[in-house]
Amino acid sequence: MKISFQKKSPLRRKTRQIKVGNVAVGGDAPVSVQSMTNTSTADAGATVSQIKALEALGCEIIRVAVPDTDSVKALKKIKKAIAIPLIADIHFDWRLALGAVDAGVDGLRLNPGNIGEKGRIKEVVRAAAQRKLPIRIGVNAGSLEKAILAKYGGHPTKEALVESALRHIRILEDMDFREIKISLKASSVPLTIESYRLLAGKVDYPFHIGITEAGTIFSGTIKSAAGLGALLAGGIGDTMRVSLTGDPRDEVKVGWEILKALELRKRGLNIVSCPTCGRIKFDCAGVAVEIEKRLSHIEEPVNVAVMGCVVNGPGEAVEADVGVAGGDGVGLIYVKGVAVRKVKQEDAADAVVEEVMKALKERRK
Repeated sequence: MKISFQKKSPLRRKTRQIKVGNVAVGGDAPVSVQSMTNTSTADAGATVSQIKALEALGCEIIRVAVPDTDSVKALKKIKKAIAIPLIADIHFDWRLALGAVDAGVDGLRLNPGNIGEKGRIKEVVRAAAQRKLPIRIGVNAGSLEKAILAKYGGHPTKEALVESALRHIRILEDMDFREIKISLKASSVPLTIESYRLLAGKVDYPFHIGITEAGTIFSGTIKSAAGLGALLAGGIGDTMRVSLTGDPRDEVKVGWEILKALELRKRGLNIVSCPTCGRIKFDCAGVAVEIEKRLSHIEEPVNVAVMGCVVNGPGEAVEADVGVAGGDGVGLIYVKGVAVRKVKQEDAADAVVEEVMKALKERRK
C-alpha cells in the first residue's frame, strides 16, 4: 500500500510510543486510520472479507467485537487471513480476553475495572505483557461507572470521563503495565474535545480519538470532521476512528479525508473543484464527480483541480498535478502548471483521468 505522510507537526502532543502489531502509535508515528467490523466475528469468512475491503481503502488497524466463545474461536483464522493489526474488543468477561490473546490478536480494547476481581485483571495483564500487546482503555460517556456519574451530578462531564480513565490507568500502572492507549468518547462534540484536552495535560499515553455514536454518514461525517478536526489541529490524536451508522468502508474514507484536509497525511485523490455560481459556464459538478469516481482506486497522492471560473480557475489548475480550467463548453488541461491541450467539455473527464494515469506511471519509474 503506497501511502505517504508528512512530518510530525511541531504542535503535536508528545506521547510515548507503543506498537499495535506492526503499526507504531504515538511518538513520531503518523496518525493511523482505524475502523471496526460490523459482521458477526464468529463468521470468520464474512469478517475477513470485510476487513480486506477496508484494508484496500487504507484502514491500518481493525477492531472486532468479541462477545462470546464462538467469536474467540474465529480470531485465529481471521488473524491469519489479514495483513493489518487485529484488536479484540472485550467487555466484562476476562476469559474472552485470555482467549483472544491466545488466538494471536495484536491488542485488546477493554476497561480493566470492568472485568472482575483483581486476580482476574492480573491474569489478563500478565498475558498481554508476555505477548507485548497494548491495551486500549476505552471510556465512553454512555457507560460511565455509576459512582463516578453520581459524583458529577448524574451527567457525564469532562471531569467524570477523565476520572474514569485515570482510574483504569492506575489499575494497569499498579501492575507495572504501560503499553496503554486511551480513548474518551462521547456523542457530544464539545464534551469529547474538552475531555481529551483535559486528560492530555495529565498523561503521556497515546490517544485513540473519535466521536462515538456520531450518526449516519451525513450527520456523522460532519460531527466527526468537526470534533476530530479540532483535536488533530490542536496536536491531539494518535489513532482515529470515524464512527458511522452503516458501512465501515465509509468510516475509512472519511477518516482519510479528515487527515488529508489537515495535511497530516497524503493518500489517493485530492480533488479541488469550484463551488457553483453564476459565473460558471462549464459542468464542474459533473466532471468532478466523474473524475472522483474513476480515480477512487488510486493510492498514491495526486492533486486534481476541476475549475470552471475565470477568477480562480487558472490559478488552481496550475497548482495541481493535473487540472482542467473550463468555460463556454471547453476545458484547458494543465499538467504540473503547463497547459497541454484544449478539449470539449464532454471529453474533460477522460482527458484528466488519462493525464493522471500518465503522471503516476512516470512517477513510478
